[in-house]
Amino acid sequence: QVQLVESGGGSVQAGGSLRLSCAASGSIFSIDFMAWYRQGPGIQRELVATITSSGSTNYADSVKGRFTISRDNAKNTLYLQMNSLKPEDTAVYYCNAHIAPLGSSPRRNYSYWGQGTQVTVSP
Repeated sequence: QVQLVESGGGSVQAGGSLRLSCAASGSIFSIDFMAWYRQGPGIQRELVATITSSGSTNYADSVKGRFTISRDNAKNTLYLQMNSLKPEDTAVYYCNAHIAPLGSSPRRNYSYWGQGTQVTVSP
């Protein structure tokens, strides 16, 4: 089975930094598209940043210039470096990955989600 496990969340003051990690494990043939989402109190889950298998990235306007998404394909790990954090960045952050499991026939990508990690930014 495939599993995504996030880590690195926590509490920080405004202006601070955090680095989130998301490790994929299990019977994996390949990992294609990966992304970070977040869900703040009382609002819908929103897309934060995306990265393709070749390293192309995109960001939500609200985090451009402050957040950096990256991945280590050898370690099957996704990262989100978050700098200049603001109180409005407070949310549960989820990683998402499109993964082709070993042995799937026909071979295709499935969407997997991590369990989420809480990020809290105080004024």
